[in-house]
Amino acid sequence: MHKQDWFVLYTSPRAEKKVHERISAKGYNSWLPLHRTPRAWSDRVKLVDVPLFNSYVFVQCAESDLRDLLKIYGVVRIVYYDEKPAVMRLNEIDAIKAFLEAAANNELCPGEEVEILCGAMKSVSGKIKKIKKDYLVLYIEQLGATIGVKRSNVAKVDRIR
Repeated sequence: MHKQDWFVLYTSPRAEKKVHERISAKGYNSWLPLHRTPRAWSDRVKLVDVPLFNSYVFVQCAESDLRDLLKIYGVVRIVYYDEKPAVMRLNEIDAIKAFLEAAANNELCPGEEVEILCGAMKSVSGKIKKIKKDYLVLYIEQLGATIGVKRSNVAKVDRIR
């Protein structure tokens, strides 16, 4: 049996999930790292799974199988590094999995800043004062007011300092 490495495939935009399904259906071990994020529509906010790396899917196979994978609809090309197909080391795969696990368990804490994603206060940010089961009590500095907001209607504000 040939050595099975993890390779990187580049997909059409927003086709990662379908490509992942098609590769898996062909019998290959495919991995698409996803993270859950809130998305706001005009009438609601929903948690959706989106790819961690846009347009990239990882596949475990023999290097000789890569050409066949190019025939799968949605696969644009094999990612190369140093004129050879890029190989992901197992410790890199494990590091991404550990990161996703840590991010999924990253709960909100009092004092953190969040942004409201929908409703009359859309795009307003506030500091968490209290955390209830389904609601957060936020202090909105611009208004000097404290309000209750449904937990699913906010997202963390990531400020780069």
